[in-house]
Amino acid sequence: MNKSSVKPRIICFGEILWDNLPSGRTAGGAPMNVAYHLNRSGAESQLISRIGNDPAGAGLIDFSRQKGLPTDLLQTDPDHPTGEVIAKVMDNHEVVYDILPGAAWDFIAPAPELEQLAANADAFVFGSLAARSSVSRETLLQTLESATFRVLDINLRVPNYSKEILHLLLSKADLLKLNNDELTLLTGWFYKSGAPENDSISFLQQNYGIKEIIVTKGGEGASYYSGTSAYTGEAYKVTVADTVGAGDSFLAAFLYKKLTGTDIPQTLDYALAMGAFIAGQSGACPAYTLPDLDRFIAAQQARN
Repeated sequence: MNKSSVKPRIICFGEILWDNLPSGRTAGGAPMNVAYHLNRSGAESQLISRIGNDPAGAGLIDFSRQKGLPTDLLQTDPDHPTGEVIAKVMDNHEVVYDILPGAAWDFIAPAPELEQLAANADAFVFGSLAARSSVSRETLLQTLESATFRVLDINLRVPNYSKEILHLLLSKADLLKLNNDELTLLTGWFYKSGAPENDSISFLQQNYGIKEIIVTKGGEGASYYSGTSAYTGEAYKVTVADTVGAGDSFLAAFLYKKLTGTDIPQTLDYALAMGAFIAGQSGACPAYTLPDLDRFIAAQQARN
């Protein structure tokens, strides 16, 4: 891609669904969130997913159009319902998410145009949740063969992953984004429990051929590793409304800046600002403009 381009093309693959939260029903799915924030950043983003031929699916189409997201890659399934997540509040106030099985996005069908889109995209973003089903997993693997820059955003939700599938997906990634807890799990499975972060990262890069790894650390910021360099960025301080979608917005901002030629330290800082900015608002996909984000960054820098 021409690094001066202001319109990188990015394809996201995976779930689009309804989150039934204690606070109400909202559209969700990590790949959809990433596509939304890429779109807001100025990229050309599209989501490959599948919805049911039902009112819930029609509602997601309406939501996507209202948010300015293309819907031409949202397949319609005649036999399976639109995805739903049920949030349950336990006695200790912990919220547990039940991602209902047999959803339409578990049955994303292969198509030649998907491979062509992946080949022409500047980045192809995928997660681990959409790989829980053999149908969507096979479509993902087939499409990945054409992609030139493959971004794995691990999203571990019990019981929707396995050691074998994660091993497979890691081998397909050029850039891996994960959080501290996910790194600890992978390290315990594939390397050795309790290993220092640098050693764990080196193991993943050497054994899976992953060129770039980002570890997000909540209030501790984030770290970026390539084969030749490492950078750590500090978190922006913000009063958190909720953290839903904050990691997805972080990834979108990082990819946009990286693909338009910004150096890694500035890219990482911008992504951290975006994550904090979204965490300070309710919901994964709030309405905002880039000048809103710029004002947030300026105000944060003025306090330091």
